[in-house]
Amino acid sequence: MRIRIVGAGAMGRGIAQWAAAAGHTVELCDVRAEAVTAAVEFVRSMLERAVRKGRMSAGDSAAALERLVPLDDPWAPGPEVELVVEAVREDLDTKAEVFGKLEQALPESTVFATNTSSLSVTRIAASLRDPGRLAGLHFFNPVPLMKIVEVVPGAATRPGIPPVLTALVESCGHRAVTVADTPGFLVNHAGRGLVTEALALLEESVGDPAGIDRIARDVLGLRMGPFELMDLTGLDVTAAVIDSIWQGFRHEDRLRPSFLTPNRVTAGLHGRKTGQGWFAYGPEAPAPAVEPPVTGDADRPVFVAGGVGAQDAAALRTALTAAGATVENGPSPTGEALVLVPVWGTTVASAVASLELPAARTFGVDPLPPAGRRRVLAVTPASDPAAARDARAVLARAGEDEEPWAVSVVRDTAGSVAQRLLASVVSVAASIAERSLAAPADIDLAVTTGLGYPAGPLAWGDRVGAARMLELQRSLHATTGDPRHRPTRWLTERAQLGLPLTDPGTSPADCA
Repeated sequence: MRIRIVGAGAMGRGIAQWAAAAGHTVELCDVRAEAVTAAVEFVRSMLERAVRKGRMSAGDSAAALERLVPLDDPWAPGPEVELVVEAVREDLDTKAEVFGKLEQALPESTVFATNTSSLSVTRIAASLRDPGRLAGLHFFNPVPLMKIVEVVPGAATRPGIPPVLTALVESCGHRAVTVADTPGFLVNHAGRGLVTEALALLEESVGDPAGIDRIARDVLGLRMGPFELMDLTGLDVTAAVIDSIWQGFRHEDRLRPSFLTPNRVTAGLHGRKTGQGWFAYGPEAPAPAVEPPVTGDADRPVFVAGGVGAQDAAALRTALTAAGATVENGPSPTGEALVLVPVWGTTVASAVASLELPAARTFGVDPLPPAGRRRVLAVTPASDPAAARDARAVLARAGEDEEPWAVSVVRDTAGSVAQRLLASVVSVAASIAERSLAAPADIDLAVTTGLGYPAGPLAWGDRVGAARMLELQRSLHATTGDPRHRPTRWLTERAQLGLPLTDPGTSPADCA
């Protein structure tokens, strides 16, 4: 295939490298000739690097460079061009102007694709005489390494075009997912679940950025915590995406932005690129704060209250007993015992009230199975600090020949930190599936490939169980009264019907 790429910036040159290496002839052009020259040299250096690392032969590298054709004029006639990929700046008028000129220069048979990440494909296509020839083809940076591409049909896109683009993407070694032309498309939309809930936890002073990130990594198994991720992406970019998706979905509660971001963006606290974000960067930056050492009495007796789940309480008793802790088995705690309550979508405070537990020495424990060796202890305003230190020491106990557990201490909140993050991730993905914006399998594929989560959000929910996820979200909603936590119909129906969250289910069209 002969492909013309308009725009030789970071995305354009990445797409050019990807397509040329896969065997396609690539015309690379830009309104700035120097940008094309720099892009060709960049691709050359990347291909040479691949040869040095043994990922490509010298012959294949040379052949790919021969297929890369720099163009002086983006609007030059191209009777053999089968596909145009536009990768210019994110501005509707600019993209409309580019495609208007291309429409005059290229045959009617040439398929047009826009690499927009935030603009409506339908609105871009509306400027064309033939809007049916254009679709979205959204790559991620760096293109050769991020092996996922979103194929986005506009409202007027001809039905035969998305399958052609999907076949092209997959023949070049990437995975393609077809998504609706909606704000954020799929990956950026699904990614809002993690960062918006992390910001909400920070708003409520449940934990600090470093503490929330530790829990995200060690309990949920994420490669990066949400605040590390925002610093890497840039808070200016993240905040703009959050706001645009929230506005595009007519102020949907589960996508609600945080009041914390505007002032930080204005102050230039964008993250790595400015040297200061949620954390400090650069040679003069202080070392990351270490967790405080465990100093309490690990031999203090503990009593595990039933809380909302007898199974969770039994599992905690078993784990503590195996670690050598003194676990009381009576009907109520003794006067010296610490009281630990597994919480699932509820608060420690509600357990203290309903079970008539001693407030000063009752603490919450997250029963969510951790990906690493970290437990989470929740304290209330009534907690005795000395008792809290002892509870942390008890939870840190290790069994024979095992490393001690790390223990995060957070403020009491419905469901604790990891549960709220996971519930939000699953809820946003379920909302995408419920609206038929993407198929369940494509949602999970796009998120694991594009965001690097340890599991797709719907499959992740299935690991916990649809019924248990529904219990969690209902409890969060009832405890907080916040509509951001309300369960989706997708989750509710599947829990009631015994179906997995990844099951697309039967539609009326299937029965016609």
